[in-house]
This record gives sequence, C-alpha cells and structure tokens, in this order.
Amino acid sequence: MYLFFGCFIAVIALTQWRANARETTAEAQYPAIGEIVMTDGVPVHVHVSGTGPDLVLIHGASGNLRDFTFGLTGHLTDHYRVITFDRPGMGWTGRLPGTAGAWNTLSETPQEQAAILQRAADQIGVKNPVVLGHSYGGAVALAWGLARPSDTAALVLVSAASEPWPGSLGWVYAATSSALGGAVLIPLVTAYLPESVVDASVSSIFAPQDPPEGYVDHIGSGLTLRRASTRANAQQVNGLLPYIIEMKKQYGTLTMPIEILHGDADTIVPAAVHAEVLINDVPNGALTLLPGLGHMPHHTNPETVVDAIGRAATRAGLR
Repeated sequence: MYLFFGCFIAVIALTQWRANARETTAEAQYPAIGEIVMTDGVPVHVHVSGTGPDLVLIHGASGNLRDFTFGLTGHLTDHYRVITFDRPGMGWTGRLPGTAGAWNTLSETPQEQAAILQRAADQIGVKNPVVLGHSYGGAVALAWGLARPSDTAALVLVSAASEPWPGSLGWVYAATSSALGGAVLIPLVTAYLPESVVDASVSSIFAPQDPPEGYVDHIGSGLTLRRASTRANAQQVNGLLPYIIEMKKQYGTLTMPIEILHGDADTIVPAAVHAEVLINDVPNGALTLLPGLGHMPHHTNPETVVDAIGRAATRAGLR
C-alpha cells in the first residue's frame, strides 16, 4: 500500500514538473508580440499593425492571434488598421474572473469574450470596425455585433460556428472540460502529449488542404497546451452550444453587412450546418461557398478572405 501511494505521488510530482517545464519553454519561445492592455483587471493581448479603417480579427479554438500574423495580416495592413486579439484564456490574454482554477468548470461565454475585447478595443481607440471571426471566433464576432450594432461597420465570418448543431462534440471535450478532467487529465496532456499528435491534429484541421510550411512553429502550439489554456479551450468549446441557440434568436437584428465565407469541404464546422443556415437568418448577408476548401481558407486561399473583407468594407461605406 505504501509503495502504491509512493509511486502515485511520484507520478503526480513528475507530471507537474514536466508540465511546468513545457509551459516555461513555450512562454519563452513565444512571448507576447503586441501590447498587453489591462482591461477590468484582466491582461488582454492585442497586436496592431497597418493604417486605414479599423479591422478586428478574432481567432478560433485552440489558437491565438499568431494564427493571423502568420500570413493574413500581411495582406491587409496596406488598407486597414488591423487589430488582432488573443481571446480570454488563450495566448497572452488572461481568463475572466471566476473561470480560472484546475477544478473550475465555468467558462467565458461568447458574449463575455466580446465584451472584454470591446473594452480593450475602446482603450486603443478602435471605432466602427469591420469584425472578422474565424471558427469559434465567428461566434464571438456575432456576439460583438449583437452587443454593438451601431458601432460595428460589418462582420466577416470565416468558417464560423454560428448555428446549433446536432449531436455532441465527443468524449474528449466532455472529459477535459469537467472538474476531474481539468485537474487530472489536462496536466497529463500538457506534460506528455507528443509533438506528433499536435502535428496530426493541425493536419486534420486543415484537411483536405495541408498546413503551410512553418505554421506550427509560428503559432506556438505549446501556448495552447498550457494547462490554463487547454482548460479554457475545452470549457469554452464544450459550453458553446447553448449560447449559439440563444444568439440565433437575435440574428435578425444584425442589419450591418455580413460576409459569410465557408469551405464546402470543411468537416470541423460544416457549411451545411452553419453558413448555409446562417444566410437565411441575417437580413444583410452574402454567402460565398469555397469549393473543395476546408476549415482554414485564410491560410490556404487568403485572397478569398481579403476579398470578403474588401466587400464588407465597401458595403459598409468605409472605402
């Protein structure tokens, strides 16, 4: 019995040591590349580049603002002031009060995430922006527009989670978003998950296209694998559906121009469930389906996203 407990404690200690070491390495390799804006006591990481009308970019699940600085922002800074944020709990933005802790199961809602990013945007002088959201970030962009309809020039929704979906997200999200999973499973993921699994996961997100060379190294997957970020991501994604159901009831009030861009080969957030339904819920939307493209068109076909942003800005009278 004593030997068992001794081995158990040793495993816990080793796991914590390995998790601490991997987190320290990730944070040293991938420091904040923008400004930390303290907002209601929460650090919000924002990167600003370019000049022109304000364009806000909101990243998806398991990511951070580096997803946009890998390539997309370089196509935009000649025409827009591009503002990219780390969402709460991801990258270098902190979690909101009441959501942190290994045993916690509460998560930031899309509305709460939009609200704190809006207050951070206010501090840096953002006015009447075009707001782009990718994947989970699309839900946050919709929440942004619903909260500030008169101060949101347009929305651009790329592979966006926007509509209720059937079924569950699977046991992984259910387990890692639970109290026990947050305290026990997630430290094991942080400590021991092989890089090969990370690479395979990224490849599945990009499918049927391939990730561009250097993407994994640029985005810093180790930031997402930190215990706090992995918990935040699992809880936010697993808890999203009820908020989508409620937001859907208000989509008809979104009168600003909305450009909806979605690959018809997206298996992560299927177009038939989301984009092709959303277009009938919003009064001023335009849907562009991208034949053969998967979940990451802002990397695999960035010109299509740049064009959608341009159309949104033009329709909003910004250019």
